[in-house]
Formats: sequence, C-alpha cells, structure tokens
Amino acid sequence: MLDTEALPGLPRAERVEALDRWLAGLLADAVAGTPPARARRGGPPPRTGTDGLALVAVGSLGRRELPPHGDLDLVLVHEDRPEVAAVADALWYPVWDAGLRLDHSVRSVADAVAVASTDVKAGLGLLDARLVAGDAELAARLRTATLVNWRQAASRLLPQLRDLRRDRARRLGELAFLLEPDLKEAYGGLREGQVLRAAAAAQLADEPAAEVEQSYAFLLDVRDELRRRSGRAADVLVRQEQRAIAAALGLADEDVLLREVSLAGRRLAFVADETWRRVEAGLVRRPRGRYRRVRREPLAEGVVRQGDEVVLARDARPAADPGLVLRAAAAAARADLLLSPYTLKVLAVHSPPMPVPWPAEARWSFLRVLASGRSSVPVLEQLDQEGLLARLLPEWDRVRSLPQRHPWHRFTVDRHLIEAAAAASELTRDVDRPDLLLVASLLHDIGKGWPGDHSVVGEPIAAAIGVRMGFAEADVATLGTLVRHHLLLPATAIRRDIDDPATIERVAATIGRDPSVLQLLHALAQADGAATSASAWSPWKAHLVAALVARVQAELGGTPLLASEPVLHPATRAQATVQVPGLPGATRGVTVAIEDVADGQQVTVGAPDRPGLLSTCAGVLALNQLDVRAAKMTVADGYATGVYSVRPRFGRAPVPEILADGVRAALEGTLRLAERLRQREADYRQGTRSAPPRISWHNHEVSGRATGIVEVRAGDRAGLLYRLTAAIAAEGLGVTSARIETLGADAVDCFYVANPSGSPVDPGQRARVDAALIAATRGPAVAVGTDTPS
Repeated sequence: MLDTEALPGLPRAERVEALDRWLAGLLADAVAGTPPARARRGGPPPRTGTDGLALVAVGSLGRRELPPHGDLDLVLVHEDRPEVAAVADALWYPVWDAGLRLDHSVRSVADAVAVASTDVKAGLGLLDARLVAGDAELAARLRTATLVNWRQAASRLLPQLRDLRRDRARRLGELAFLLEPDLKEAYGGLREGQVLRAAAAAQLADEPAAEVEQSYAFLLDVRDELRRRSGRAADVLVRQEQRAIAAALGLADEDVLLREVSLAGRRLAFVADETWRRVEAGLVRRPRGRYRRVRREPLAEGVVRQGDEVVLARDARPAADPGLVLRAAAAAARADLLLSPYTLKVLAVHSPPMPVPWPAEARWSFLRVLASGRSSVPVLEQLDQEGLLARLLPEWDRVRSLPQRHPWHRFTVDRHLIEAAAAASELTRDVDRPDLLLVASLLHDIGKGWPGDHSVVGEPIAAAIGVRMGFAEADVATLGTLVRHHLLLPATAIRRDIDDPATIERVAATIGRDPSVLQLLHALAQADGAATSASAWSPWKAHLVAALVARVQAELGGTPLLASEPVLHPATRAQATVQVPGLPGATRGVTVAIEDVADGQQVTVGAPDRPGLLSTCAGVLALNQLDVRAAKMTVADGYATGVYSVRPRFGRAPVPEILADGVRAALEGTLRLAERLRQREADYRQGTRSAPPRISWHNHEVSGRATGIVEVRAGDRAGLLYRLTAAIAAEGLGVTSARIETLGADAVDCFYVANPSGSPVDPGQRARVDAALIAATRGPAVAVGTDTPS
C-alpha cells in the first residue's frame, strides 16, 4: 500500500522508487484480475501475464525527477492484447483513489509514434519513456521507434519547440532576473534542460555538459522544496517561501537562494541559446556541392565575420594581444552578431591580463561595446558567462546575479547595469562626454555588492575602476560624482518642492555648480529609470526631473528661468463651479478645474481658506479613486488654490462636477470623510506591512513660507494622504505643499509645513506631530474643522 501522505517528504530518488514499486504491483493486480480474451479461431493462443503489455513512465516520472504533488504521466503500451481496456481501467482507478494526479494514455507502438510525429509536446514526453513494469522488449521497441521518428521529424518539430520557448520567454520573463520566478516554465527554467536533451536526441547538439546538469539539478532541488513546503503543485518561487527554502537547502538567506537560482537560470539560458543557434543552422538545407566556401569578412584587427558569428582571424594571437577580447566584443556588438562559442573558449583560455592602466585602444573598444546599445547586451552576457567580464572588472563578481528587493526593479543588479548602459547609448548625443555617461551608467549601482549606502560605497569603487581604465584624474572625479549622486535628481524632483529656491541651491551646491555634471546626471537618471521599469521612469517623473534640471541650469547660468514649463500649471480643459453658502468667502464658491498632463491629470481646486483645507481636498480625491502624487496650496485674500497631480487608480478620468460637489459637502460638514474613507479602505483592503513607519525632518532644506519638511515612509493604503495631512493640521501646522511617491507597497510622502505665526517647529511640537503621523499611518485620522473625530 502506498503512503501518499509520506510521499512528498521523501527524497526524489526514493519517491520515484516507491511509486515504481506500487505501480508495478498495480499492473500485476490489474492483469491478474482481468480474464484474457479468447483466442481467434486458427490464431495464436492468447497472451497471458504482462506479455505484450508495458507500463511506461514519461515526463518527469520517466526522467526520475517527479516533484512532490507532481502528475504521474503514464502510457500503457500494448500489442495483441484485446483486453487492454479492462486492464487500463483496473490500473488507473487505484491511482485516482489514492488522490494522485494522473495523465494517462493507452497506445500501441505505432499509435504512439504517429502521435509523436505530429504533436511536439507528446514527442518530447516520449523521449523520456522508461519502463516501470511489464514487457521490457515492447518498451525498448517504443523507445527506439520514438528516437528514430524524432530524428526524422526534427526539421518539422524543433521549430515548433523553438516557438514554444520564445512564447514562454515573452509571457513569463527570464528566470535569472525575476524576484518570483517560475522555476519550470520561465526562460532559463527547467524546460530548458529538457529541450537541450531533445536537441541532443535529434543528433543536432551535444549532450548537456556537467555544469548544465548541475544547474538543472539545483533548480529541481529548489522546486522540490517549494512544493514540499507549499503542499501543492507550485512552480513559482514566491517570496514568502524563499527564506525557509534557503534554510532547507543549507543557504545563508533568501538573497543567496535567489542569486543561486539566477546563476543556474543564466547558465541554462545561455547554453540553450548557443544550442538553438547550432540547431537552426543544422536545419537549414543548403544546396549540394562538392566545395562550399564560407565567406570571411574582416571586422577588426584579428577579428572576422564568418557566417552569422564573429570568430578570430587566422593570424590572431590571443595570448599576445590583451586587447583582443574587447576588440572582438566591440566588433560583434557593432555588427549585431555574437561571438562563436569556440572563439569565447579560446579567449577565455589564452587571453593575458589587461595592463593597468588600460591601453587607450582597449578603453576605446570597451566604449564601443557600450555604445552599441541593445546589441551589446547579449555580447556582454557572453563575456560574463565565460568569466571574461569579471577579469576586466573584478568588482563585477560582487553584483553578478545579485537580486534586488526593490519592487520597481525587474532585473538583478548586474543585468540592470548592462541595461542602463544600453539605454544610455541612446542619450550620448545629448551630453558633452558620452564616454563618461556610458561608464557611469554601467557602474552607478556597483556599490550594491558591498554593505552600506550603495551610492556612497560605489563612489570610490567607480573611481578606482576609472583609474584602472586609464581615465584622466578630472574624469575619474566626475565618474565618482556621477555614481555618488545618480539618485539626486529623481529623489529631489519627487520629494521636494522644485519651486523653492533652497531646493535649487542645494542641488547646485551638491554637484559642484558644474553644468556638465548636471547634464550627465540628467542623462544618467533617464538611463537608470529606463533600465529599472516603466513605473520607475514614468512620463510624470521625467517631466518633474526635466523641470528641476531647467531650474538648476538657470541657477548655474545666473539667468532667470523663462522657457521651462512649470510642473503645476493652470488648468484649461474642464471646469465646474459650485457655490458654498454660509462659509467665509462663499461668494467666490468652490471651483474645480481638470487638465490632462503627463501621465495623468492635474486638478486645481479653489475654495475659501480654512485650516486643513489641503487635507479635505486630498480626502475627496481619494474618495474618488484618485492617487495624488504632488500637491501645492497657495492663499491670497482669504481664498486658497490647491493644485494636485493625480492619476486615476482604475483608469477613469475625474469628473469636475463630482469633485466640486464633494469638496462643498466636506466643507459644510455633510460629507463625513473619515468614515467614508475608512469604509473605502475596508472595501479595497490589501495586505498590510509589518515594518513600522519612519518619520524624518529636513528643516535646513526650505526657504520662504515653509519652516520645515517632514518625510513619512509607511505602508501605502487608501486615504493615507488625507490622514497624514489631517494629523499635521490637528497639531497646528499648515501644509503648503506635498510630494508623494509610491514604491510598491510603500509610500514616501514629503510635506512642506509651517506654523501660522511663522515660528520654527519646536521639539515639543515636532514630537507631537511625529506621534500623530505614526497614528495616522495605522488608523483613521482626525479631520480638522470639516468632520467629526472618529
């Protein structure tokens, strides 16, 4: 009897052996309990026992790789056994009764081969056919016939397999660069190992090398542990399971686990890509001829193009030419080709160390690689897989396949850096020093391989690399500055009021008042954002950063800002006006105007001034499913104008009449904002984060009416801006403007605050505001003057 509850906890080999023994017993019982068919008159006597019957495992069970809670893929092969249907019923029902998942079929050898010749998935599964019980000679014939058919139909079936692989890559992404990868189906996942074996079975590629088998076996171990812990047939390595899986596999933590998964996936994907180029070349039918010349086209000194690959010239001397690696890589990237696998092996074995500092020709070749844009990515991956990139940049090993836990990042650190350099190649005409932009883009996050703030840690590392590359002293200093301050412009544009002169002065002082550095930082911010994700570099953020750069440029040039477009500008598209009787300034009423701007809408609200007005408006916007990303309030003659940059949460544009009516009702007190928002949060509740909120003050960075900046980092939730601004107002502070940024499940909200008297925020008041803000991040707020405390 099979103990199905203990089965998932067994090691993989023992699990397969236990199932084989049980299935063999089931086949014997099924045959013994099924009477043989009568012999035909004049025909041979009926077969008995398992003669002419073979129970064959295919798929993961056939490969002896069945994971916990995996499907049993079984084929009952028969020959001259008319009672096979009854045997099959007697065999399959006990499997179902045991609660196991079963994919089954009953075939003759001819039937199985016929299906495999037209269905690529069936053909791929039968390549793993393994006898579990029954007629060994019949199972051997099935395997032989399947292999012969696979080789004969390779030109038709392998292109289908290639298309399936490309579709998986498009849908599921690359396993090596995902924080929650699909271990089986993602590009570089377990399917790659199976496809490599299929190409070898078609005699179009070699059997996978030992390092490939090791990577494949590691992914199997991770998947087994994932399924064992989740208790179900799961292949996606979800974040909540990673720490426990790492411990079970003897790894230090979840980051080490993800890094090892990434390295395994990259190796599988890299070898699979190389194999498919060989397969596709082998499937191309060439005209017969006695002699066939391969055209060799010179690309650089010692480097030629041969067919669709870049190879070494006959007179190349890799052992005596340290610059040959980069020269070959540059030639391949510029021609949008790849280096041949043999050339990579030769370079890896024979290339001498690069002299320090690098020769000018080597540095020039490296810059040509980076300047090649998208075509540089696979070439750099080739250098990385053969260890050549780490030889040139030893610091690279510290970030290789290093996962990033930030919700915006879609790549590991090393791939992000390469993607950033590729994005920077499109901006080289916008800067005076494209060489520094390309290198800074490749190195801007190099500090993430060391403890501490990666920008601070990365500065001396980038400077040391610049010295080794042979850059001049002034250029090395610029590289360090770019790495140190690569987040300056986006962080300032999002979290500070760029209309405040103190903000502009601080940016100018930080970069050393050098316009060329400002130019490079702007291009680097664009490349970094583009390589991170669409969320990290939205049109709205690009607009804010460009506006900040224009203001700083004007400050550095000593000229007034005339041509730059304001970030928050008058609305012109739609407007609704509602009178608010019984309030000061009611003759002017409440006005709401809406305008389409970059990546969202701008809502301008005019209303009689009163304490907590910005909070009231923010609550009305949140109630109408509008995420606020920036807010600014101005007051003149008792009338306040608030300008809000918003984006609809569910894609619906705001309606000015509804917003105006909501502001009116909130000001009158007939709309209970706190209660309504509490209900809205309950309706759209998401998982809450356990990390405590963090409050920080930046009083030295402001000028004008504001006396301080308070920054709140907390888990994002519905109506958070309303609750935070209400908490600040309840402690007697006015909010003049706000900058809001959402980082995955976290919000970073910065508020410019001021005492009505103009006095600075004293320590006691600051402590009370901190306590109120922390309470607001966790529960309902107290509205000021417009709502009943809840």
